[in-house]
Amino acid sequence: MTPTGRHFLQIPGPTNTPDRVLRAMAAPTIDHRGPQFAELGLAVLEALKPVFGTTQPVVIYPASGTGAWEAALVNTLSPGDTVVCFETGHFATLWQEMARRLGLEVDFVPGDWRHGVDPEAVADKLRNDPGHRIKAVLVVHNETSTGVTSRIAEIRQAIDSTGHPALLLVDTISSLGSIEYQHDAWGVDVTVAGSQKGLMLPPGLSFNAISQKALEASKTARLRRSFWDWQPILEANQRGFFPYTPATNLLYGLREALRMLDEEGLANVYARHRRHAEATRLAVRGWGLEVLCADEREHSGSLTAVVVPDGYDADKIRAVILDRYNMSLGAGLGKLAGKIFRIGHLGDFNDLMLAGTLAGVQMGLVAAGVPIDATGINAALDRLQRP
Repeated sequence: MTPTGRHFLQIPGPTNTPDRVLRAMAAPTIDHRGPQFAELGLAVLEALKPVFGTTQPVVIYPASGTGAWEAALVNTLSPGDTVVCFETGHFATLWQEMARRLGLEVDFVPGDWRHGVDPEAVADKLRNDPGHRIKAVLVVHNETSTGVTSRIAEIRQAIDSTGHPALLLVDTISSLGSIEYQHDAWGVDVTVAGSQKGLMLPPGLSFNAISQKALEASKTARLRRSFWDWQPILEANQRGFFPYTPATNLLYGLREALRMLDEEGLANVYARHRRHAEATRLAVRGWGLEVLCADEREHSGSLTAVVVPDGYDADKIRAVILDRYNMSLGAGLGKLAGKIFRIGHLGDFNDLMLAGTLAGVQMGLVAAGVPIDATGINAALDRLQRP
């Protein structure tokens, strides 16, 4: 069909960019060595800190989240260091593969892609390392491929219970600005993030929030780094500048997006995401389908992964929905390809947008011949009628 109206972009990122942010990005580019840019740089660097839950520095890269992954590793670790990673999904798998390619020894703990990181498993790994060979624990906070959120505060407590000095590196690419996160209070050493999800921007910016412990580690870390090196960036940031040509117009958009988060209030942002996630799960279960996440404590506020019945292809269902209703849903990734589809409900999003999304999914499932209860959406609508 020829698409009409506005496309529904309901993948779990990149998300819909608000008109306010698009207008902000349309401002003329300015001299990135001049005083007007210094004001922009200082304002953005300071306004980022509450979103990360930190008073420590936040580094901005003109890169995707993959770049921030690499920066977190190369600034804190040395060749041959051991890191512990957990197989919570596709992106956790990719991060550990990067660690191997950089010359790190990886202890990759297998998982079923339906559960987050078990804090006790973290503690067990560290208790069995009396020589402190393990230098870092890598955790994906919200696994975008599965809709499962690991309990970072409990993981920090598990690490502390062992007295082990390992660094805690956390990927928040699909959780920052959508799911509650506290870099300082939870004792995270490096937080990795990207611009294109809860921060409501196009792809192109990534971030490292850095603890004092991580800064100290960077002084002796021996993995090669140049562009990713924190130190020259932090030095330039003190004056509002960067040691490379920054993505000026994305920074305009970031400033506006941070204003929007501040206006709504982060507590309200997190509550809105929880509510929309709950309504989505009610619809999925009302249809008679299964949510991939298997632990009630770990449901994502950013997205919901839906398991399709045996004998049906999730990608074909997605194709029907795109063709008939001009809506994009997230594909199953890695070993979940064809078995699930993912509904994104994060970023600049409201009740009517979610209702339209769920209506499109329900109509698409029916059109694709999937046996569902066609009243399934009603439970979600009932939930949306309540605060």
